[in-house]
Amino acid sequence: MLGTLNFLDEAKRREGAALVRRGVSCSLSQSFDMNGPQKGWRRRTNPVHTMLDTGTDAALGNQGFPHGIGGADDVIAMPLQCSTQWDGLGHIFDHGKAWNGRPAEKVVTSDGDLVTGIEHMAPHVAGRGVLLDVGRVVGSEGELPDGFAITEEHLTATAAAHGVAVGRGDIVLVRTGRLARARRAGWGDYAGGPAPGLSFTTAGWLHGTEIAAIATDTWGFEVRPNEFENAFQPLHQVVIPHIGLLIGEMWDLDALAADCAEDGVYEFWLTAAPLPITGAVGSPVNPVAVK
Repeated sequence: MLGTLNFLDEAKRREGAALVRRGVSCSLSQSFDMNGPQKGWRRRTNPVHTMLDTGTDAALGNQGFPHGIGGADDVIAMPLQCSTQWDGLGHIFDHGKAWNGRPAEKVVTSDGDLVTGIEHMAPHVAGRGVLLDVGRVVGSEGELPDGFAITEEHLTATAAAHGVAVGRGDIVLVRTGRLARARRAGWGDYAGGPAPGLSFTTAGWLHGTEIAAIATDTWGFEVRPNEFENAFQPLHQVVIPHIGLLIGEMWDLDALAADCAEDGVYEFWLTAAPLPITGAVGSPVNPVAVK
């Protein structure tokens, strides 16, 4: 049910917790509001936030509470993968097979993911985080161009430049600079359009390193356009149903990257629990890095 999160054990969490030195914390989440990147493609929309009770209701005495007490309540409607999020193990299939070779139709039904729902991961996603700022090390002015395929060599060279190792149980964050460009120039095709990202050829590295999870500042984690014709997100098709890898997308890594560049420390305690939504194949998340 946990896939590569099985590599993130108690010892790895103790290692991650020991990295807290300064007590500085940083949220790695984008905002969840109507100004987000979604354009309706794949029926994904930005969050719709509605107030159920307001200060106006309280001031007008419409709430019916005693001795002057009033309050506000609200509700939000959104696709679970419209902003900073995790892809669960039931999110992608390969030729009708889900993670561990299970028939997709028996894993995810109209009742949700009956086997590998995101709720199973909720207690586990906390440990040693590692930032690989490929945008700064390999790119120009901190950013990679759209369509740039990040190879294993780029990842290992970035780790070496940062003086950090990547291995079993780590949560790896790959910054491309794509989100920074979207904020500067407008969302444009950020959601689903051309972007830098991991090359299909990194599948062996993602498997061999035994990392627990990986997240990027892009919509789709892998390079877009994809590297060969007649393909749609082929790296997803390998790493989720065959490796069981937890993938994060649309993470905001810019503030963390600036801090890491300033103090030269690219490892930290990271907590990034998904919401335990029963049967969900993905979840919004507010990851927090602590250094």
